[in-house]
Amino acid sequence: MSSEATPASPPPWIVAQTQLLLAQRGHAWLLHGPSGLGQYGLAMALARAWLCEQPGEDGACGTCGSCHAIDVRTHADLCVLMPETTLLEMGWPLGEKAQSEIDDKKRKASKEIRVDAMRDTVEFAQRTSARGRGKVVLVFPAEQMNTITANALLKTLEEPPGDVKFVLASESAHQLLPTIRSRCLGHAMRWPDAQASQQWLQSRGFDATQAQLLLKAMGGRPEDAAAFGASGRDPSAWAVLPKAVARGDVGFFKDWSIAQTLDALHKLCHDLMAVQAGAAPRFFARSDLVGAASIGALSTWAQSLSRTMRTMDHPFNAGLMLESLVGKAQSVLNSAH
Repeated sequence: MSSEATPASPPPWIVAQTQLLLAQRGHAWLLHGPSGLGQYGLAMALARAWLCEQPGEDGACGTCGSCHAIDVRTHADLCVLMPETTLLEMGWPLGEKAQSEIDDKKRKASKEIRVDAMRDTVEFAQRTSARGRGKVVLVFPAEQMNTITANALLKTLEEPPGDVKFVLASESAHQLLPTIRSRCLGHAMRWPDAQASQQWLQSRGFDATQAQLLLKAMGGRPEDAAAFGASGRDPSAWAVLPKAVARGDVGFFKDWSIAQTLDALHKLCHDLMAVQAGAAPRFFARSDLVGAASIGALSTWAQSLSRTMRTMDHPFNAGLMLESLVGKAQSVLNSAH
């Protein structure tokens, strides 16, 4: 997203949750739930409303000077704390020192929330509000704080300055320190119903069939569905993925990242295990599933996928890893009971 972009209207389920949380008191919120439910969007809606000069029941007005400053990523009273890779992806500016180090190729952008950035955030929290509406610290994804970074935030959460609010958004809240979780008001993200999600996807340019396929593939999570659709991958290919895996078709995944491939294989493994246990598949139609692997073989495969997921950011040859992943999956799908 460009730093000059005007944000699209939030989906109705985010508007409803914004209204709910704005009606409650609290200086620190933890928004938690699986990916694709809008944690970042809700966190930003709260931050905009808290800083807005003319807020309404639905949140920020969208037209005042404060809202415009957030739109162009220059609001002096909003501190967005993210991994540097996420900041760059979302169009938020890096700190001057961090930008200089990366520009000079002294280091790469960090995938964690660095302790240096947290120290700057603590200093920000102690300053006087520039626009007179208080200050907001937004942390996303909060689970990307390491222990040192989280402990640096903890002190400020325990003894917050009077005019600062915190909103932490997480897709893996169980990874946060218990002391962080205990000092925030928790909010579990609401799941939108299928009709609302489909209508939202159609408003973003997908037809009804594509929207249904995308929602099925992403387990009903609308933002993950939209990201899949925007990735350049063909939504209609999802239905034939199990058969492609069963015949060892590595070329099927040529436009997929390793992370996307691992996610798809995890879902395929989940659905095959569900069917073996007599339950309904979640991510694929039952008619699309192939293979007669035992629960034991599928369980071993699931554990292997989880181990690979934890190390997928390490240096590797992507082509060889893809061949290995597909080869292992093919072996499992074609194994007998």
